[in-house]
Parts: sequence; C-alpha cells; structure tokens
Amino acid sequence: MGDEELVRAWREAEREPGAVVLDGFHALKHALRFGGDVRRVLTVDREALLALAAELAEDVVPALEGLALEVPEAVVRGLVSRVHPTGVIGLAVRPPAEANLAALAERPRRSPVVLLENPRNLGNVGAVIRLAAGFGATGVVTTGDLDPWHPNVLRGSAGLHFATAVERLTLPQLPAGPLYVLDPEGTDIRDLSFPDDALLAFGTERYGVSEELKVRADHLVAVPMRPGVSSFNLATSVGMGLFHWMSGSKR
Repeated sequence: MGDEELVRAWREAEREPGAVVLDGFHALKHALRFGGDVRRVLTVDREALLALAAELAEDVVPALEGLALEVPEAVVRGLVSRVHPTGVIGLAVRPPAEANLAALAERPRRSPVVLLENPRNLGNVGAVIRLAAGFGATGVVTTGDLDPWHPNVLRGSAGLHFATAVERLTLPQLPAGPLYVLDPEGTDIRDLSFPDDALLAFGTERYGVSEELKVRADHLVAVPMRPGVSSFNLATSVGMGLFHWMSGSKR
C-alpha cells in the first residue's frame, strides 16, 4: 500500500465512531496492554519502535510486530499536529459505552469511582485518569461539556483510558454507592475512611463543587491545607483521595 493509500485509509478509519488517536509509544503501549482495540500503527522507524518495546514493554512486542507499518516522517506529520519523540501513532476504537457503564454499575464494587464535576482542563482530566488507573479505581466519570476522550485528555493519561472505565454522565446517571464530596467545609479526611464502593467527587480548582452535588452527598470531606493556599491541583487532590482510600482499605 502506497503512502497516499495509507493516509486515505487512516483518515477513513479516523472518522469511524469511537475512533481515538494514540500519540506516542506509551499511549500505544497501554492501549495494547489493557486490551484496547488498536486498528492501525504507523511509525517513522519500525526497527527502533520494536527495540523500544522490547526494552520497556516486552508484552506488547507481538502485537506491534503485526501492526506497525513504517512510513516517512512527513506522512505522520500530515496526520497529527506534531510528531511524538517516539515517532509512532496508533488508531484505536474506544470501548463501547455499554461496557464502561456495566463496569461502573457492578456491585459490589471493589474500588472507588472518581467523579469530576464539570472539569475544564483537558490535561488535568488526563492526569486524573492516569492516577485512577494506577490506583486501580473502577473508573472516572465526568459531568459537563468536556469530552473525557478528547485527544489531549488521552495524551495526558498516556493511554490509560483503556485500563479503567471512562465515561461522561449527568448527575442523575451516577452509579450507585456512597457519595463522598471533597469540600473545604467537610469533615477532616483524617477522621474517616473511604469504602471500596465510594464515589469520590471533586470540583474545579476555582469553584469547587456545585450546591446540587453537595445536596446529594452522603459525606463532605475536607483535605487540610495551609492557610493562605487557595487550592490544590485537581489531580493532586484526586491522588490524595485515592491514596487515602488505599491506605484505609489495606490496613
């Protein structure tokens, strides 16, 4: 297949429902490792890609050997806004919403669901998804207009969307479970623990959580902060919340 045909096939596949671009080796590695439906892989140096995989992620080498096609850098440059330093891009299809919703609704849940109410920063959402995957959270739910599968969010998560359930829902659609809302007026986090089936809700750095979400809360929880400091970064707050859950559940 010539370069023009490859580009045409990529563009057609990119328009398919649920198609997402995997930018760079780590996003591609995680998608493959966690069962993502990866359809296409283009690289500027196939030999270097396979060597990198053999060094860092030997488990994905067989899949890459079957998928990776070497193309001139100009081809990759024409398909993405910038060429990742690892020189590789992939095209995958996100998991069906039904599968994610089933995972979020599973009872009993063995780990919390992270709820981000109306997040605004794409990179922060990606960082939260990366944290959730690392801690083994059941999933990340967002509300509002931001698409949690936006390419910049996927870049921020390093492809770890495929390691946890990621969906955008409305508040009435939230999965069951006790709702713990992080809010400065709540109970000190050190005075309680989070159950495995908790929903851990976080608002924006500037505005916090809405009154609507506070009313729905089973518990308001505060993270102590030095006077004069206005807020923690969203991903930092989520990381503290998930670490608190893990510390309590493993004692």
